[in-house]
Amino acid sequence: MKKLAAAAAALLIGLSFWLFRVGEGVSVTLPAKATARETARILHEEGVIGSPMAFRVLAAITRLDRQLKPGTFRLRKLMSSPEVLWRLTYGRAELVKVVIPEGFSARQIAERLEAAGVTKAKDFEDYVRANRLEGHIFPTTYFFSSGMEGSTVAHLMHEQFKRDVDPIFQQLGPGSRLSREQAVTLASIVEREAVLAREKPLIAAVYLNRLQRRMRLEADPTVQFAVGHWKKNLNYRDLKIDSPYNTYLHFGLPPGPICSPGAASIEAVLRPATTDALYFVADATGGHTFSVNYDDHLKAVAQLRRELRRRRSQ
Repeated sequence: MKKLAAAAAALLIGLSFWLFRVGEGVSVTLPAKATARETARILHEEGVIGSPMAFRVLAAITRLDRQLKPGTFRLRKLMSSPEVLWRLTYGRAELVKVVIPEGFSARQIAERLEAAGVTKAKDFEDYVRANRLEGHIFPTTYFFSSGMEGSTVAHLMHEQFKRDVDPIFQQLGPGSRLSREQAVTLASIVEREAVLAREKPLIAAVYLNRLQRRMRLEADPTVQFAVGHWKKNLNYRDLKIDSPYNTYLHFGLPPGPICSPGAASIEAVLRPATTDALYFVADATGGHTFSVNYDDHLKAVAQLRRELRRRRSQ
């Protein structure tokens, strides 16, 4: 009996060394819908398994070849196929932290998601465009698995938008002169214009005053969106670009949001400051100078130019 027990113990020890060999740690990212063959190839290239064939055969025999999870897994080099298969089927993938700042466009969000290994930028953008979700993706911190479908990621981010924004509209929406979609569109412009959070209600008020008086918004961020990127110094040719988003040419709001606004920008549109101001211009200190009439606005513009010239000469 003692000899049998000793043999069994030796066998278990041997199996444990074979099944759970300790090797160098390595993070392996497996894309969504990867086949067992593709998974085996990636694992072999990363040095996790020695035989792709053995892994595929075991996956097929156990019928786990279609249950392999996508994502980033913390594995080890020289692991046994049974342990790897168990980890990829029943283990948890590592979550990837992705921070989406306020004012990011869908394109910027897509690029950041792809850079983090969460999803392909094109798949994400295509879904956002097809479902008109620009501006309806909430800017916050997310934790995703790697290799997710673009549609899934966009849907989750849109659901977060609804959870965070619906209460704001329920509380402040009824008194607004704008529809929900119009409010989000204007909030996206405010988001790109404002540098100081305290000025958001003032900027929102200026645009609402201009809309009420049937004046063009003449908002630089809408032209930047039409150009295709957040170009810092717009020129005369940019202001003439033929696009429904060019608020220097077209009256009213653009067809939709130009970026993802934060809660503060949406609140600013629904609860704007009380002011008769119709114009604003940067004041070279990070804020803006607001003016009721055009003459005062021109003076503020001249003051800005003098200050910029003074700084360049120093």
